[in-house]
Amino acid sequence: MKILSLNVRGFGVEGKFRWVKGLCSSEKPNVVVLQETKVHYIDEGWVQSLWGGNNCGFVQIEAEGNSGGLLTIWDSSSFVANSAVGNRYFIAFRGTWLGSGVESAIVNIYGPHNDKCKIEMWGALDNLLSSVDSAWVLCGDFNEVRSHSERLNCVFNQSRASRFNDFIERNSLVEIPINGKRFTRISDDGTKFSKLDRFLVNDNFIKQWDDLSVVAIDRRESDHCPIILRDKAIDFGPKPFKIFDEWFSKDGIDKIISDAWEKDVRGYRKDCRFRDKLKNVKLELKEWSKSEFGGIDNEINAVKDEVSKWESKAESGSLSDNDRERWLDTRRKWIAKEKSKANMLR
Repeated sequence: MKILSLNVRGFGVEGKFRWVKGLCSSEKPNVVVLQETKVHYIDEGWVQSLWGGNNCGFVQIEAEGNSGGLLTIWDSSSFVANSAVGNRYFIAFRGTWLGSGVESAIVNIYGPHNDKCKIEMWGALDNLLSSVDSAWVLCGDFNEVRSHSERLNCVFNQSRASRFNDFIERNSLVEIPINGKRFTRISDDGTKFSKLDRFLVNDNFIKQWDDLSVVAIDRRESDHCPIILRDKAIDFGPKPFKIFDEWFSKDGIDKIISDAWEKDVRGYRKDCRFRDKLKNVKLELKEWSKSEFGGIDNEINAVKDEVSKWESKAESGSLSDNDRERWLDTRRKWIAKEKSKANMLR
């Protein structure tokens, strides 16, 4: 089980669609919940392109004007949805996890900013959770914090935080702690930090899944980090070996393959010898690819590590204006290198 949540901050910006599509491809979540899509209508073809295949279902709440918008996508080979309800603040859908037969309800939330609408949302969610006995998971951008420690250089409102905590308590929800980052939203200028994104689950959900954990990953194209809820890691064996078209534009790759194929392998069974020949080709191409294309990955990793160091320092509130500009410049370099690599691979 793997659920990815992200406030995408509008699909209209160049690179957002490609970034989210890449997350779907690399993380392979069973469910994706997106907030602030800023899209009025999404059709099946658009969703399938984002998901990377047609084995998916989806529900959406359209944006109002140039704000809001919710989209939930699920892998139809692992989850079967049977009902959905929602309003401008959330989409809730119920279904069954295939294989385990576990019934679950997943709520994609994009919390409002003003007090009146917040109270309205908590009340609607109270009614929803009390109406159905299920394994609940609530996720998304709640636009609210639970304590003073979840904000830095931002105004903290105790009464709003208290209402949020009261909502969690009266519905017997539990927050799964986030590993990797203290805050999930950082302002564009790198001065304000908040933990607005989270996963809340009830006891029925906890009983069904072992070793639940949440991790926050890099917020490359948004001011929010994608966060991922998953159960214990399962080893499905080695990852498949992929070949990129770009490789065949390089001189000498045919000789790399033929020399690797001609290496002697031992064994009585023909299928095992064939397997070992493929392994030889895989290993040789892997080493060759590192020497030919490994440079850009090393550059990306170096810049990415530098960004992480700046963000860690920023979270402590110790950045000068000059340091902040260096941090933001490093982020721009990282995004530029990622786009350069994506263009090459495409």
